Amino acid sequence: QVQLVESGGGLVQAGGSLRLSCAASGRTLSRYTMAWFRQAPGKEREFVAYVNWSGGSTTYADSVKGRFTISRDNAKNTVDLQMNSLKPGDTAVYICAARFSETLPYAYWGQGTQVTVSS
Repeated sequence: QVQLVESGGGLVQAGGSLRLSCAASGRTLSRYTMAWFRQAPGKEREFVAYVNWSGGSTTYADSVKGRFTISRDNAKNTVDLQMNSLKPGDTAVYICAARFSETLPYAYWGQGTQVTVSS
């Protein structure tokens, strides 16, 4: 059993920054692709960013490219999302997820942490 627990969410003014962290327990996920998704009220869950197991490859949604940075620390079994230049449109519940292979769906999901950006 694997649990993913997000932290670091909160209320921030537009232009500010937050750093989210996702901690995995129950099993090391050092060989897994780790990703961040977000979901705002009334909207579908959308992809934000992912990082491969080595940390050498990252991909970002166009909406956050240049503002957000995903990183991982396999020794600590964590993945972080540094969010800069936040906009009100970034307001959402941010959820981390993990998958072992590109041929498989995301197997593990956290409960999410709320990020609210005021104008």
